[in-house]
Amino acid sequence: MYALAIDLGTTTLATSLIELASGKRLAMTGSMNPQRRFGADVVTRLDAAVHSEEALQEMTRLIRAELWRLAGQLCETTAIPWTSVQQIAIAGNPAMQHILLGMPVRPLAFPPYRPAVTAGTYRVAHELGWEGNAAVYVFPMPGGFVGGDTVAFLLGAQPGEATLCLDMGTNGEMALVAGDTVWATSVAAGPAFEGGNLSCGMAALTGAISSVSIQDDRVTLAVIGATAPVGICGSAAIETVAGLLNHNLIEPGGRLRDPGEIPSNLATRVIQHKGENSFVLHRDAKQLLLLTQGDIRQIQLAKGAIRAGMEVLAVKACIRFQALKDVILTGSFGAVLQPEWLKTIGIFDSSMVQMCRFTPEGALSGVERAIFAADGFASAERTGRRFRVIPLSGTPVFETLFMQHINFPDTNHSS
Repeated sequence: MYALAIDLGTTTLATSLIELASGKRLAMTGSMNPQRRFGADVVTRLDAAVHSEEALQEMTRLIRAELWRLAGQLCETTAIPWTSVQQIAIAGNPAMQHILLGMPVRPLAFPPYRPAVTAGTYRVAHELGWEGNAAVYVFPMPGGFVGGDTVAFLLGAQPGEATLCLDMGTNGEMALVAGDTVWATSVAAGPAFEGGNLSCGMAALTGAISSVSIQDDRVTLAVIGATAPVGICGSAAIETVAGLLNHNLIEPGGRLRDPGEIPSNLATRVIQHKGENSFVLHRDAKQLLLLTQGDIRQIQLAKGAIRAGMEVLAVKACIRFQALKDVILTGSFGAVLQPEWLKTIGIFDSSMVQMCRFTPEGALSGVERAIFAADGFASAERTGRRFRVIPLSGTPVFETLFMQHINFPDTNHSS
């Protein structure tokens, strides 16, 4: 028997085929979420769905078709017939799960932002337009914009007391464990950390710049697949901003300095493009890849929102950041994300850098763990019931904290 695990992300999709008897992952694949043409984030897509039943149905059709395509790709890669796949488990944020299931989305789009159901949902493959009668389980949605992907992340990570779990995706979910309670929230971070909404952003696929190292006046790129670069993934964009901050090319307010203000040869990499300063990542006869002032603003806004959300959770859980015992980070931003970069851009404190550990495929690993548990997904349901969701939209405290953290830290140590 085999099972299919799915991480239904706003920006990226990840699927794996696993063998139940051995608990082994046989293959994994992923792609961009085809719904992105309706908007880069959940708020935009929900708005489209609320105002047009046709748009909602098209988003449902698109995601079901793409997941079916990925499932077929996995079966072809492993030479395992689809009829041998008897279990499917899916985790995503509430908006993505509602759209997949064809549930009404209006309750999610307006206060108090409640999902149609909070417990897990059971379906059969043919009800989603897929062949056969494989059992489908869609993870619990504790509330608001905190959904099955966060539940799966927690289930897979198995965090202990005073642990901060952070998923730096488009929906910016985060959870703080305090005793038996999991305090959780989400922020509209946007897709910048996943490479979306950046001028040359892309998922961490072949051709993506995966690292941008700035040493003295030299800029060294690493590219996935060792080929010519065609874009930059989220982790490399964060690394670039951190490097530019460390070299004083970006002011704390987020402005990329003019070439005349830069005393090093890095000044030659700052050009005017479409009326704004931009940093040249790569240039050849075919390509001009830039990190633009607009890209920097996107990262700045995302990091401000995430830091503010973290602070709201800390207050609710009565846990100071200095008292954290563990920080677990996940996201689809790329292969490597150094905690030090997150300190440089203003998300982490020094203590968090020391204890942070990165869990790739956090939600997908949790979905797999739930399948392997073979308990009818009781463990996922128990985890979901521990959540206390804190809504942030329109909350004055969050807005105040967001404005406090909108700037980057001052890294000009000479002053």
